[in-house]
Amino acid sequence: MNPPAPSGTSARPDFFDGTYVSFWVPLAVLAVALAIKLPSVIKLWRDPLLRAVGGLLLLGCGIYVFASPSTIAWTNRVTGVPNLAAPIVYSLITAFCGACLLLIIAWRDGRSDRSRRTRRATRWVVTAYTSVIVALWVLFALADAPVERLRDLDTYYATTPFMREVILLYLLAHTAACLITFKLIQNWIRTDGLDAWLRAGLRFLAVGHAVNLLYDGSKLVAVLARWTGHDLDRLSTDVAPLAACVGAVLITVGFVLPHVGQFLQRRVRTRLGHWRLRPLYLLMRSATGTSVAFRLRADAELRLTRRETFIRDALLHLARYLDEDLRRRAYDAALSRGFEAAEAGALAQVVTVQDAVETKRRRGGDQAGGTPGRPDIADLLDEIESVSRALRRTDDLKAVRERAAAMAESVPAP
Repeated sequence: MNPPAPSGTSARPDFFDGTYVSFWVPLAVLAVALAIKLPSVIKLWRDPLLRAVGGLLLLGCGIYVFASPSTIAWTNRVTGVPNLAAPIVYSLITAFCGACLLLIIAWRDGRSDRSRRTRRATRWVVTAYTSVIVALWVLFALADAPVERLRDLDTYYATTPFMREVILLYLLAHTAACLITFKLIQNWIRTDGLDAWLRAGLRFLAVGHAVNLLYDGSKLVAVLARWTGHDLDRLSTDVAPLAACVGAVLITVGFVLPHVGQFLQRRVRTRLGHWRLRPLYLLMRSATGTSVAFRLRADAELRLTRRETFIRDALLHLARYLDEDLRRRAYDAALSRGFEAAEAGALAQVVTVQDAVETKRRRGGDQAGGTPGRPDIADLLDEIESVSRALRRTDDLKAVRERAAAMAESVPAP
């Protein structure tokens, strides 16, 4: 990801300048992504990959803050060095490129992979991009750049000794990082067994880095045009900023999407599971006369766990009333009516549970001992979800009882 390089002067504030979108929109997206990630980073601080993603998002925010023309002017004024903001922004961009490469390598290979190839790649990235940052500052110290440029620094100083090398060095380092990262991600996407959210995030990352190559191409063409005496500055001041903005948003989405998608998927599954168990929960509540105590601060996972526990306890109390012979007859009746085996088994369990509830009510309470031929309670507990699904497919419990009774009566008792 790369913001527009510090460039050209503008008498108007950033917000009213046509290029403000190129800075503040990606900054806002990065800030939102950082806010989404921050709770997980704090909660799981010992996870190096989460820390790395949080650090990258923070570094990206810093790039766009320091790259905005108003901040560039403020930095130059406070330090008293014209264009000092340039090596600062270029260093942040280079550091982001190296950190992104390191994260992709670690993310792809996993924390447990400490192969020689992984260690060698890590050392190469750290050494190469640290050297680039040092070289940027050395070259800037040797350069003569007395005229402050807030928007068109890259093309204005494209032919100036040492500043020319500064500009070319950071662009080449960024281009190399985008190409390598794009290639690594493309190879990773082809791997079998990836989570759907992770694969989608990788696609966003790949497209984002491809768009960033448009940024690099626009900047390099504008710089090369200056070397040959032509003026293509609009590529650097207009096209490149928009490409950087789009690339930044796509890369940010790529980093955040796996986390947000998996989180939302877990929440939806939890709430869906809670809802699916409601019919069986209502039936067990009517059988036991009790319910799960309400807790205001209970999250979705806790509510699901408590509902499952309540149902299991209630089924344990009903175990002595379960009639295995009735279950077999109901199962045969469901098959004879055209139901698939799985659905027939679920409906047979419904019949058995309904009969157990009614039997318990008729007898007026628990009785010691069980009836021979009753199913193993462990088998019944394994089919809680099936029973609940069968209950949910009906309009109400009365309809369930009617269907169960009809199936049970369709097969003569032995």
